[in-house]
Amino acid sequence: MPISMTPTPENIDLLIEARWIATVDTNQVLKNHAVAVNNGIILAILPVTEARNRYHPTTRKTLNQHILIPGLINLHTHAAMSLMRGIADDLPLMEWLQQHIWPAEAALVSNQFVLDGTRLACAEMLRGGITCFNDMYFFPQAAAQAACEFGMRAAIGITALEFPTNYANDADDYIAKGIAAREACSHNPLISFCLAPHAPYTVSDRSFQRMATLAEQLGLPIHCHIHETKQEIEDSLKQHGQRPLARLSALGMIGPEFIGVHAVHLEDDEIAALAAANCSIAHCPSSNLKLASGFARVAEMQRAGINIGLGTDGAASNNRLDMFWEMRLAALLAKGLSGDASTLPASEVLRMATLNGARALGLEQITGSITPGKSADLCAVSLSESDCMPCFDPISHLVYVAGREKVSHVWIAGQCCLDNNTLLTGSDIHLESSTALWQNRLEVCIGAKST
Repeated sequence: MPISMTPTPENIDLLIEARWIATVDTNQVLKNHAVAVNNGIILAILPVTEARNRYHPTTRKTLNQHILIPGLINLHTHAAMSLMRGIADDLPLMEWLQQHIWPAEAALVSNQFVLDGTRLACAEMLRGGITCFNDMYFFPQAAAQAACEFGMRAAIGITALEFPTNYANDADDYIAKGIAAREACSHNPLISFCLAPHAPYTVSDRSFQRMATLAEQLGLPIHCHIHETKQEIEDSLKQHGQRPLARLSALGMIGPEFIGVHAVHLEDDEIAALAAANCSIAHCPSSNLKLASGFARVAEMQRAGINIGLGTDGAASNNRLDMFWEMRLAALLAKGLSGDASTLPASEVLRMATLNGARALGLEQITGSITPGKSADLCAVSLSESDCMPCFDPISHLVYVAGREKVSHVWIAGQCCLDNNTLLTGSDIHLESSTALWQNRLEVCIGAKST
């Protein structure tokens, strides 16, 4: 009997076959290829016919009219604030914060509020292809719990402020509780942490210096609002005699671990300094526009070599956790402001929403691109309907045509979280009832304040 030379197919967990695959680590788009996944890790990317011969998957997913992309990374949000969506719209930042948001938080924010609000945010983000989010809010262990329930990857903020809240008394208390939350979550490979001093106008020199030391000791990124409004800069000049970025630099905060959020009002020398220090920027175009904060100089930052990711900010100031919206808006604003239509092409915007975000969080070896050896954090986007026809360039369609409603499947570490537009994780959580409860409480709170 002749000996068969046909190799036995390798058993794997998952094979995803797609019409297009955008790996993002290169600008190449692969056609009719498959991604082989086992134990949550990408094994290989290869032509479909070859993949069918080489692998025997437990699950095969065939996506004939889809583009497969890395899971989107929301580089800045306050997830629990989804419960405050729309309570104080059409107001400038400081009025919005001081007269509406902070009083509502003082009245209602609790461990349960953060748990329920982050659950609501996770459901929204997963349906929109977001697999990882960088959060800054109170009760971080509750936010981490919600992310775990939905199977999401999350970088949770060790928040610091100088004034007391329902969560902590002072900056030392915030930091101590945040570090305790980090230790409690150390067993979960999907949960990481960032140091998250809120902003230069809410954090003291001493607290910034302490967080810079902790960042070095613990190897954590630093996630901080910076140069969001002109008023912030004017107030800093009056109080400290220098612009906020110069102050943070003098305090040892500015380095490769620094993620500056918004960074709307930057001068040329500040852009150069951020680039020289290998900092990252979380660009939040919708929030910047809605709060009338201004237009970030994204084209100049990109030319200087700054790593720029995309964020939604919280749903109270956006009011969507929609990275497709942010990609399109970021591209259009950069072109309109620069006067150059070639500025921020679609492929670069997709990189901002994926690999650049992972790099900012120190996760680029784990996620952010479809690369063998990385976690299978993947998002499938359907381009089958008439509003996506014809399709000459699927990356262009991702940014300029498709919306988050086109997301059909999401995998995180190889686990299917969204299948044919249906959430598989967190499905036993009653979002409608918990959200209605908090809406009632917020309405009472707002009504009492207005009277």
